[in-house]
Amino acid sequence: MILQALTRYYDILSKDPDSDIAPPGYSSTGVSFGLSISERGELLDVIPLFDQVQRGKKIEEKPKRMIVPAQVKKASGIVSNFMCENSAYVLGISDNEKPGYATRRFEEFQRFHNELLATANSRAAKAVIAFLENYDSKKGKKHPRIAPYLETIVKSGNLVFMFKGKFAHEDATIKQAWETHNAVGEVVVGQCLVTGEIAPIARLHPSLKGIRGASAFGGSLVSFNNHAYESFNKSQGLNSPVSEKMTSAYTAALNYLLSSANENKKFYIGDTTVVYWAESEKKGYAKAFAGLCEPEMVEVTADAEEESKPARDKKAEKRLNKVADKVRRVQALDVKKLLEGLDENPRFYVLGLAPNAARVSVRFFHSDPFDKVVEKIVKHYKDLEIVKEFEDQPSHLTIQHIVKETISPKASDPQASPLMAGSVFRAVLENTPYPAAMYNAIINRIRADQDDPKKYVKKIGYARAAIIKAYLIRKYRHQPQNQIQEVLVMALNEQSSHPAYVLGRLFAVLEKIQQEAIPDANATIKDRYFTSACASPASVFPILLRLSQHHISKVGAFYHDKQIETILSKLDIEKNPIPSHLSLDDQGVFVLGYYHERKDLWTSKMPAESTSSETK
Repeated sequence: MILQALTRYYDILSKDPDSDIAPPGYSSTGVSFGLSISERGELLDVIPLFDQVQRGKKIEEKPKRMIVPAQVKKASGIVSNFMCENSAYVLGISDNEKPGYATRRFEEFQRFHNELLATANSRAAKAVIAFLENYDSKKGKKHPRIAPYLETIVKSGNLVFMFKGKFAHEDATIKQAWETHNAVGEVVVGQCLVTGEIAPIARLHPSLKGIRGASAFGGSLVSFNNHAYESFNKSQGLNSPVSEKMTSAYTAALNYLLSSANENKKFYIGDTTVVYWAESEKKGYAKAFAGLCEPEMVEVTADAEEESKPARDKKAEKRLNKVADKVRRVQALDVKKLLEGLDENPRFYVLGLAPNAARVSVRFFHSDPFDKVVEKIVKHYKDLEIVKEFEDQPSHLTIQHIVKETISPKASDPQASPLMAGSVFRAVLENTPYPAAMYNAIINRIRADQDDPKKYVKKIGYARAAIIKAYLIRKYRHQPQNQIQEVLVMALNEQSSHPAYVLGRLFAVLEKIQQEAIPDANATIKDRYFTSACASPASVFPILLRLSQHHISKVGAFYHDKQIETILSKLDIEKNPIPSHLSLDDQGVFVLGYYHERKDLWTSKMPAESTSSETK
């Protein structure tokens, strides 16, 4: 299903003049320099081909993306690409000091191109052959045209040839020589798993590049390199037969999604690289999705720029840009309002890829109509809604916010569990309960962390309380008559008699009393007793209640006795004594009770009379 969806998307991209998607037999790759050569094969000039890209406040140079003959897979040995290679192959220059390293690669490049271009009757092809015959790789580093760029050439990737101001690999005769070479060789014909057609089967699938943490040479989505994984004596790609045409199509589409040429940028969750696309020519669907997942990364295209784009439904694009704009500014998370005015509802895909040595693992793959995808993400944000501590805190917590809360703030390598991060995003896309690993990690962080304002560490804050609430809501959503539902609300529920929630509220009140009595205490009762009170309340609360009486008498604020009495009355101590232990879910409820009550205690409340007089 993944390959079929990517192949269909390739067909859409091939009709888009802005995508520059590579046709079958070719690939899109970065090129750093062009070698301008004369008809006699002399090196006339070295031309940098870098594009300037804005990275935050800095401008960086990136190799120019070009459509070149398909790059071969280099697992080992010496294998040359056609008309586009690194300096070791094209010039015999390398920073690798092994004897003969660069020389052997230049000789292979020379042999391969002499073979393919032997019958190519064009001036550009003959100029390339003449260059390879006349160029002395041993003197390459001192060549007057190469020397000024030597360090960059060695480290900056691919080189191509230029003849008479044009790129040699774009010459019609040279392209014909390449396509003829591609068509020659041992061909195995079989039924393609993607289309069902009988066609030549790809033995090796092109590499995927742009996946964080993967090999620099790229990784394969379909790959077999060991007899243990093969069946019926079929080797390599024949175990999973995909036609050469479809292999080229799906890898071209996926490499485009992973590249910087894609205006709807990939993003990361843990070790997973996430790409997404709609089965539509309109790119605004992907932009709106990106805004829902990562509101800060969406840049809405200005109307003036949209007007200048050819061959698109401009009105539909404008409506989709408005959707993305609403999402980015978090102005509306109502599904009907977000999708109002859109005249189609395409299939939408989300694919999560993770590195696995020289291969690529599929962490998750989700497919739904676009409105269902939006509905599920909006549901995720609704479940997370809780009263904020401060107005400047984000109204909607993204997956990245959630994952970050599971990591120790003092960790030397702050990385979340890869499997957990993928499971959280999958739960969002499928509207299913969040993984227990996420909840357990949050509870463990609450137990282990201590408040440290200097290092921006908070034991119990807005994000952690919201995550606990959302986890419990999803876990108990379809369980009728469950008392826990009454406390899974945005703000304080003073009527709830759930023991864990009431005890959490009581702890917040006792902490407030201590802070009034000893404002500069080195360690509060939260620092010393919270973890024990949360897990084994019966062993801790008698101590805390006795301690509170000393604090109350010190400040003379005896109205606190009334607060304590009111909260304890919800427990009905005679019939339901303080529990000796709380389950893991009840510990989360305890945290919610504490958070709600603390927020309520520290929120300044206007007297009813002054409020009513202001509204008149």
